[in-house]
Amino acid sequence: MPQPAKNFLTTEQVTQLQQALKESDQSHIRERILIILLQNDGKPQHEIAKFLGCSPRTVAYWCMHGDPDNLETLT
Repeated sequence: MPQPAKNFLTTEQVTQLQQALKESDQSHIRERILIILLQNDGKPQHEIAKFLGCSPRTVAYWCMHGDPDNLETLT
């Protein structure tokens, strides 16, 4: 299994995602932000799914489709 890319987000993207994580009152949006941040930390998708208690399919989807430059994609 290939290692996930680590630190693919810019400092600005990480800061923006962390801020959105603090401000959002919607659990599904927080989960999607966490998926992207954990992926950026180099965590494999199966570990992210186990940690968050969601399906590996959900993690795979948001790793591919979540755009850290457009947080609207996470709604």
